[in-house]
Amino acid sequence: MTRDLSRLLRPRSIAVVGGGAWCRAVLNQLTKAGFAGDIWPVHPKGGAIGNVSVYSSLTDLPSPPDATFIGINRTATIDTVQDLSNMGAGGAVCFASGFAEVEDGADLNAALLAAAGEMPILGPNCYGMINNCDGALLWPDQHGCIPVERGVAILTQSSNIAINLTMQSRALPISYVITCGNQAQTTQAEIALGLLDDPRVTAIGLHIEGFGDIAAWQTLARAAKAKNIPLIALKVGKSTQAQSATISHTASLAGSDAGAASLLKRLGIARVDDLATFLETLKILHTVGPLPSGNIASISCSGGEASLTADLAHDLDLTFPPLNQTQHNALFAALGPKVALANPLDYHTYVWRDAEAMTSAFSAMIDPNLALTLLIVDFPRADRCDATDWDCTIQAALRTRANTGGNIAMVATLPELLPENVAQTLLAGGVIPLNGHREALLAAEAARTQLATDINLDICISNNTEPATQLTEAEAKAALQAFGLQIPQQIVTENLLEAPLHTLRYPVALKGIGIAHKTEAGAVILHLNSADEVAVVAKTMPVTQFLIEEMVTGTVAELLLGIVKDPAHGFILTIGAGGILTEILQDTVSLLVPSSTEAIKRSLTQLKVSKLLDGYRGKPAANVDAIVHAIRSIQDYVLANHDTIEEVEINPLICTQSSAIAVDALIRIAK
Repeated sequence: MTRDLSRLLRPRSIAVVGGGAWCRAVLNQLTKAGFAGDIWPVHPKGGAIGNVSVYSSLTDLPSPPDATFIGINRTATIDTVQDLSNMGAGGAVCFASGFAEVEDGADLNAALLAAAGEMPILGPNCYGMINNCDGALLWPDQHGCIPVERGVAILTQSSNIAINLTMQSRALPISYVITCGNQAQTTQAEIALGLLDDPRVTAIGLHIEGFGDIAAWQTLARAAKAKNIPLIALKVGKSTQAQSATISHTASLAGSDAGAASLLKRLGIARVDDLATFLETLKILHTVGPLPSGNIASISCSGGEASLTADLAHDLDLTFPPLNQTQHNALFAALGPKVALANPLDYHTYVWRDAEAMTSAFSAMIDPNLALTLLIVDFPRADRCDATDWDCTIQAALRTRANTGGNIAMVATLPELLPENVAQTLLAGGVIPLNGHREALLAAEAARTQLATDINLDICISNNTEPATQLTEAEAKAALQAFGLQIPQQIVTENLLEAPLHTLRYPVALKGIGIAHKTEAGAVILHLNSADEVAVVAKTMPVTQFLIEEMVTGTVAELLLGIVKDPAHGFILTIGAGGILTEILQDTVSLLVPSSTEAIKRSLTQLKVSKLLDGYRGKPAANVDAIVHAIRSIQDYVLANHDTIEEVEINPLICTQSSAIAVDALIRIAK
C-alpha cells in the first residue's frame, strides 16, 4: 500500500499533542523557523503558550490537522492516533517508545497500526521531521538546520544520528531531515518515495539499519531513477556487533552484509561507510548530480599534496587520465616552462594572488573526459591568521566554473580548513566545497552514476521458516541436472558387483553417499583406474550406497557457485574461486536472484581468477558461455523452488575449454 504523505511532509497546519519540555520544544522550533501555517497545541488543561491558544482536545480544532506531533506515553498515543485517523488528519509523528522494539510491545504495536488505519504515521520511537523549505518542523529538540529553497533530504533510522547530521558546518543545504524510528507502518522507502514528488529535493541520503519490505525499496529505486534523483546509503551492519545492536534498537532484521551490498547494487544505490563521506557525497550530488565516470583531475600548489592525492585514490575506482595535447598546451601557456605538467598537477605558486592567471590555469585542466576536477586548497584558521591571500583561489574557482561549465570541487585536505562561509560562497557559484582529502575522493567514487542493469527484475523472496534438510550429493545433482546443469557421467548403486562400471570412462571418483563431510571421513577417493580398484576402496568406506563418477579433465579453473536464502534481502547468488582456493583467496562477488546474463558476465570479470578464465599466460581460456549457463541453471532451479530452498552450492564447478561441469553439489531444502 502506498500512502499519500504530502500533507504530513508539507503541512499547512500542525497540531502538537502533549505538554512538557518535548512538546514545548516543537512549538519553539516552529516559531523559530517562521512556519506560516496554523499551529495548534493540544492539552487537556487548555490555556495558552505565549500568544498561541491551547486546545483542550482534538475535537476542538478548527479542522483536521495536516501533521501532528504526539508527545505523550505509548498507551495514550494509540488513542490519539485513533482520534486523528477518525477525523481525517494528514498524518502523525509518534514520539513514544516501547512498541515492537521491546519485549512487551508487540500487542501495543498491533493496536497502533489498527488505530492508524490508512493515516500515515512516522515511528514510533522517533524524533519526527524537519522540512526546511517550508519551515515545518515536528521536532522536539535543537537542530542545526537553516531555511533553504532546495537541498538534499536525509532519512535516518536513528534520531541521534539525524540530530548530529543537522549540526554539520559543511554548507550542505538540507531540505528535509526525517527520522523513521521503528517503521511500524510507514517504511523508510515509502517516506523517500513521498519526497520524490518535491522538486526542491535534489538527492536523498539514507541511513539504513535494516531494509524490511524489499518490494518497497524496488519501487523507490525505480521511481528515483525515472525522476533522476540520486540515492545514496550509509548501511550499517557489517560487524557482528552492529548487527546485534540493530536488532535490539529498531526491531529491524539486519541480515548479511553481502546481502545488503547486493541489494544496494541491484537498486543502483551507492553505498558509503561513514557519516563524513555521506555528507560530502550528498554535496556532489546536490551541486552537479551523479558523475558520469571515475576520471578526475587534481590541481594543487604543492607536490606533496599532488602525491598524497594520487596515493589516497590508489585503492579507489578513480582514474587520473594523462593530460591530452590540448590540456598540455593550455597549461603550458598559463604556467610557463617551470612547471612539470601532469595529472595530478602541482602548479607551484608562480601565479598565486593573480586570480586571472589562476583562472587560466584551472580552466586549462578542464576537459570533457573529466568527471570532476579537484582544487586542493586549505584555508588558514580565521582566529589566528589572515586569509585575504586566499581570495584569489575562490575567485579563480568561481570564474573557471562560470567560463567552462566543468565540474569543479575545492577540497580542503583537513575538514576544518574549509570555512563554512567560504563553502557557502563556492556552493552558490556551482563549485563543490569538499571537507577532507580522503572524504572527497571517497565521495567522488560514490557519486559516480550507478549501474542498475537488473533494476526492473523483481527480487525473489521466500518467507518459508520451516527447518531444512540436506539432499544427498546424488539427489542434488539430479535435481540441478533437470534444470540444465552439466554433471559428470555417473552411477549410483548399493551393489558395486552389479553396477555397469564398464560404461564409465576411467579414471573415476568414488564417493560414499550419506556422509556430510565426505573428505574428512575418507569417503572420497579420486583417480581410480579400474573396477577392481573401485571395489577394493569401497570396502573401506562406512556407507552402503556409492556414487561413481567420471573425472573431469582439461581443467582451466575451478569456481564456486552458491545461492543462499537471506531473510532480509532475498536469495544471494555468490560466484567465486572454487576448490581448494575458496578459503585461501576468498575471491567472490555477490548478486541477487534473479540476475541477468549481462550482470552475471560482468561479475565474472570482477573476480581475481578471471585471468585464468581468460587464458592466463598463453594457456587455454574457459568457455564463459558454459559457465554462465551453469549459473543460470542453478538460478532457474532456485526460482522454480524458492518456497523451499535454503541453500544450493556447487564447489567446484570445473571449467574447461568446452564445458562447465559440477563435480560436487549441495542442496538444503525446507520440507
